[in-house]
Amino acid sequence: MEENTHENRKYVICMVAIVIVTIYIIRLFTLQLMSDDYKKNADSNAFLKKVDFPSRGVITDRNGELLVYNQPSYDIMVVMNEVRNGNIDTLELCSTLGITREYFDERMESIKNVRGYSRFTQQMFMNQLSDHDFSIFHEKMYRFPGFYVQKRSIRQYEHQFAPHVLGDIAEASPSDIEADEYYQPGDYIGKQGVERSYERQLRGEKGVQILLRDAHGRIKGRYKDGELDRKPVPGKNLKLAIDYRLQELAERLLEGKLGSIVALEPSTGEVLCMASSPGYDPRLMVGRQRSETHRELSRDPMKPLYNRSIMGRYPPGSTFKTTQALTFLTEGIITPQTAYPCHHGFVFKGLRVGCHGHGSPLPLVPAISTSCNGYFCWGLYNMIGNRQKYPTVQDAINRWRDYMVSMGFGYQLGIDLPGENRGMIPNATFYDNRYHSSWNGLTIISISIGQGEVGATPLQIANLGATIANRGWFVTPHVVKEVEGEDLDTLYTTRRKTLAAQWAYEEVAKGMRSAALGGTCKALAHYDFEPCGKTGTAQNKGHDHSVFMGFAPKDSAKIAVAVYVENGGWGATYGVPIGGLIMEQYLKGELSEASEKKANDLQNKHINYGTEER
Repeated sequence: MEENTHENRKYVICMVAIVIVTIYIIRLFTLQLMSDDYKKNADSNAFLKKVDFPSRGVITDRNGELLVYNQPSYDIMVVMNEVRNGNIDTLELCSTLGITREYFDERMESIKNVRGYSRFTQQMFMNQLSDHDFSIFHEKMYRFPGFYVQKRSIRQYEHQFAPHVLGDIAEASPSDIEADEYYQPGDYIGKQGVERSYERQLRGEKGVQILLRDAHGRIKGRYKDGELDRKPVPGKNLKLAIDYRLQELAERLLEGKLGSIVALEPSTGEVLCMASSPGYDPRLMVGRQRSETHRELSRDPMKPLYNRSIMGRYPPGSTFKTTQALTFLTEGIITPQTAYPCHHGFVFKGLRVGCHGHGSPLPLVPAISTSCNGYFCWGLYNMIGNRQKYPTVQDAINRWRDYMVSMGFGYQLGIDLPGENRGMIPNATFYDNRYHSSWNGLTIISISIGQGEVGATPLQIANLGATIANRGWFVTPHVVKEVEGEDLDTLYTTRRKTLAAQWAYEEVAKGMRSAALGGTCKALAHYDFEPCGKTGTAQNKGHDHSVFMGFAPKDSAKIAVAVYVENGGWGATYGVPIGGLIMEQYLKGELSEASEKKANDLQNKHINYGTEER
């Protein structure tokens, strides 16, 4: 019995020994083959991998005017493993960099909590030092083992215009780093505008230098004479479709007002200017002041960071009557000769939609010219109630909706800028839910004049002008004209045709030309480039919004414009004169003396925005 016990103990001891040896083998296998911690540690003692950041692509306007370029910047990087093993004079370091010991301790601790942190690689300690601060630090850098200088570039803006189009760059967030392995903590990324939407083209590709170090950590030169180094690839340059001088004028005309001006080249969809007011000076969003500047702007009740041109959803007002005319003509609800009465508005079955005084009854062209509310209310009422053409009221409104969507409303157009609003075009489901399936043409009559549930961005209104100028098609609006070495996305080169007939567009263009000669846009009559226009006075909780949509010349148009001034009153008060100046500047290359005086007057006319109107 005792002999069996000894025999069993022998087997147990053997098994324990085998298990221990197996554990050591697995651990050694893991450390040497499955984990790179020791390799990193060894490499960090012998090599320093220094990232070479590429220069970001520059941005110019359509005529080659420089808008955004790069200037040198210096970041302080730290390799935590070297600091931990080294002996540095922390107080001297803080004094050299102009920081407190508390900031130093907090920063060193926060670095360890960054996603993707490694104690063997360079981490961002302090960014964007000035030339002066860099010079002071560089002289003493040998005293601070583990701290290095990383040269890169930051953006600089040549002018104070177009902040919403250009955008800016800032340090990549944890979500940016998680979404794209290109970025490491401390890297910069486009945050707004084309800097964001064309980030991949602008950023380029990083390079790397592998440097040899001795046993004391001192740099001894390049590993294998730089054979394994990789040079950075510069970012691609962008040429914008924006006309710098037109953009400057647009922002000048919006001073002291809330609103937007958008101008397009109808044949290409290129955005000639896109101004949103209030704006801000993009040069304030550079360097270490960016965070504080962004915080202040985000707290401003007038929302200067908000790009009203593509984010604002407004009632389009009477500019929308052109879409109704196109729909009614193509669907056979009216002909150009159809005349409807207007007894100071649309009056029927106890419902009244007011209108200003003009002749009555009117056919289509003068109805557009005088912006007759009654005409377009009757047109919609007759379309929604036509049971011969549309079996149900739902069928009628959905057909109407299809026309609006084909003209670029109700969905994002797809502009190459982040944050575009889709606007609002109601359909049968929307009204069934709101009115429990009990509704008719009278219930929704206000949409015929661009009020009610209809909402559009200034970009969509400008695109409507471009579509009418083209007599039935448009190209998706885009702010970038050329990307160095690349073709534009086919989205920005393909014609998008609407459901309305070309002959219907000819009639609407006649009406808009008539408006410019003697109708609601008669302030344009003196121009010799055949402008066409349509005013809008969009109802609002406070004062009405002043709206204008137009293009010029009437045939083979070179520019389409939308002007939207919040609480500006009649469309003819601000919309028409501003629209005329924008067209003149682009088509003539400059303003006449009289127009320059008018521009100064408009620039100095500020609107008092009280809390009641907001």
